[in-house]
Amino acid sequence: MCISSVRLHAQQLPSNINIATQNVDELSDQQIQQLWEKAQQNGLSVDDIVQQAQAKGMPADQAAKLRDRLAQISQGNGQPQGDNIQAGEAIYSRKYGYVPRTPDDSLKILENQKHEAIRARIFGASLFSNANLTFEPNLNIATPGNYVIGPGDQLTLDIFGYSEKSSRLTVTPEGNINVPNIGPVVVSGLTIDEARDRLTHRLETIYPGIASGNTHVQLLLGNIRSIRVIVIGEIMRPGTYTLPSLATVANALYVSGGPNVNGSFRDIQVIRGGKPIVTFDLYDFLVHGTLANNVLLREQDIIKVNPYQVRVELSGEVKHPAIFEAKPGETLGDMITYAGGYTANAYKGFIRAVRINDQEREILTVPADSARAYSLRSGDIFYVDSILNRFSNRVVISGSVFHPGPFALEPGMTAKDLISKAAGLKEDAFMSRGLIKRLRADYSPEILNFNVRDVESGTVSVPLQREDSIFIYSKFKIREPYYVIVAGEVNHPDTIPYADSMRLGDVILLAGGLKDAASLNQIEVGRRIRSQQYSPADTNLAIVQRFSIQSDMSENPAAASFSVEPFDRIMVRHAPGYHEQIIVSVEGEVTYPGSYVIDSRNERLSNLIRKAGGLKPVAFSEGALLLRQGNQDGATAIFEQNKLDVFRDANKGNDSAELAKVLRAKNETANVQLVGINLDKALQSPGSKYDLLLEEQDIIEVPKKLETVTLYGEIFYPKQVRFDKRFRFKDFIGQGGGFTPKALRRRSYVVYPNGEVSSTTKILFFNHYPRVKPGSEIFVPARKERKGLDTTSIVGIVTAVATVAALMITVLK
Repeated sequence: MCISSVRLHAQQLPSNINIATQNVDELSDQQIQQLWEKAQQNGLSVDDIVQQAQAKGMPADQAAKLRDRLAQISQGNGQPQGDNIQAGEAIYSRKYGYVPRTPDDSLKILENQKHEAIRARIFGASLFSNANLTFEPNLNIATPGNYVIGPGDQLTLDIFGYSEKSSRLTVTPEGNINVPNIGPVVVSGLTIDEARDRLTHRLETIYPGIASGNTHVQLLLGNIRSIRVIVIGEIMRPGTYTLPSLATVANALYVSGGPNVNGSFRDIQVIRGGKPIVTFDLYDFLVHGTLANNVLLREQDIIKVNPYQVRVELSGEVKHPAIFEAKPGETLGDMITYAGGYTANAYKGFIRAVRINDQEREILTVPADSARAYSLRSGDIFYVDSILNRFSNRVVISGSVFHPGPFALEPGMTAKDLISKAAGLKEDAFMSRGLIKRLRADYSPEILNFNVRDVESGTVSVPLQREDSIFIYSKFKIREPYYVIVAGEVNHPDTIPYADSMRLGDVILLAGGLKDAASLNQIEVGRRIRSQQYSPADTNLAIVQRFSIQSDMSENPAAASFSVEPFDRIMVRHAPGYHEQIIVSVEGEVTYPGSYVIDSRNERLSNLIRKAGGLKPVAFSEGALLLRQGNQDGATAIFEQNKLDVFRDANKGNDSAELAKVLRAKNETANVQLVGINLDKALQSPGSKYDLLLEEQDIIEVPKKLETVTLYGEIFYPKQVRFDKRFRFKDFIGQGGGFTPKALRRRSYVVYPNGEVSSTTKILFFNHYPRVKPGSEIFVPARKERKGLDTTSIVGIVTAVATVAALMITVLK
């Protein structure tokens, strides 16, 4: 017996039914019914038809549809359901063999689902649903001596020795084989051994060497025939099946789907010639791994699966919970054996049982030692409990001991004994108090405390009980973590864990030492007041002390004797006479652009331009910019942002293409400010209010002379136009085609190259536009669109006015 897929020796499809090239969706139910009836006449199953169709070239997707249509017909007792079956109904039809059209049909579906769920729990049912485990007769084994020859078998007759001859002989429908030089010999119904004896006797007449032993006769089975057997009773797919002649009972059970929900796994009969010849028990294979009574089948054998007689359920702490079938005389102990025995967590004191009596159910308790003799009744449900999830002798210690964890409770054991078993207390153990978490008799929790020092010394004895848990705390974990903070002119300002006997110099070294700019005379220590006493007259919030040290970290006597305490804050000040170089830059149209070091606090714009060699002839001093705390790219973004802010103010929230364009120019990472300057006046009057003092990282940008003016906003053709000193504001607007109808002229403004902004003013009824300089940018915002009032708004306004008028009349009267 080998495990692989079963090969069925079936007849070919009828030649007059050509479905290989058909579209299955185009076939009517009547055509499918006709195909199924003709296939049944030839002993073909659904799988046989599909396999033959695929062999003739039917695509896989069409083969799947054909299988579904045939399964619908075969499981529906040959009755087609019509062409109007909906998709959902077809699913039920393929699965259960009928279409749900009435409430009774729905109940039947639920009943089928219930049966499937029950069958899945039956011990052994999974054997027939496992695609990796099938029973197939091994066609390559040596010919069994008890194999019964029948019509269609091919035999190989070998004569060897003094005479040699080999013949392949086929058994005719009459049961004969035609042996050369002998003639017909009847072999049908004989076993291989019996047929060999008969042939040897007949061959002795022409081969004398056979009698003397010099010539030998061997009869072997070649190609085997197919047989048809009938599977009936409580089986999933009853019917007639075509199998190899070496097939056994197990092969027939597998191809027919195995016993159904009511079928017996232990009472399967093989009926031959109208009489039962053997009873097959699947439990022999499932439990013991043997296939006793798994006989070879013969033509027209009947395999009958009888209904089960006694079936019980065993669940809980057994290795294979399932529904088991019992034979007469078997007990609960046998069922436990079939279930693989108890699990390690099983409670073996008793087994709970539910039994069905004549009118009701009852609860039974079966002592475990009585299971071997306890008789069964069909429908019994047995449950094996698990042991309690608790310990009979456990105590636990945790916290500041060397080996925390659970330990066995010994007679007379005390807290000191448990601490000793845990290898003793750690050095950081909190000795004043330990805790014991204990369960009272009613399992309510209780907390007890003890003095760890007294227990350790043996002064106090604390007896332990089962499930006691001792907690030894660390003195470091029950207080706020100690630290000191060092900041200011040290290399690594940080929060440093506190350690006893810390000195001021130690903390500075732990912070990486002093910076070059550190003041040695102004090291300040701020200490929190940790007193437990309160006095209303005391207004102190902290204790502040100041110390001086040497550059080599040697301390004066006061600092050397000063001990740092937890939570101290140490600040190292910047030396007042220490100055790092201040760098400023000048870029653009100067003789020597670049970075310069300021040598005086009074360094001004004019001094820097003079150091840079003065302005070049092409310099545009009116457009010079001063950028503070940033770089050139950031300054450009801030400049654009300034224009954006002014533009927003002028527009009063109006949207425009120019607003979006400027917004895209903004650089979010810039950290620079634009300072308005007048470089011409600063150079003409050094030291005046126009000649600003410089600060670190200032950048002065002197552009080239600009010859254009840029137009933005509500102008027909916004663009750059050539500067002409004769032109006024409206002349430049005219260069761009003039104002658009949406232009808000009185809000127009000009942004000058140095960042200054000049807006339009109104004098009486006339707009007075700002002056335009080379390099200027003209912005014309859009007029805000006004929406008309709807009916509801008009009615509301009229009502409000009328109400106010009526109120005023009433007051006047």
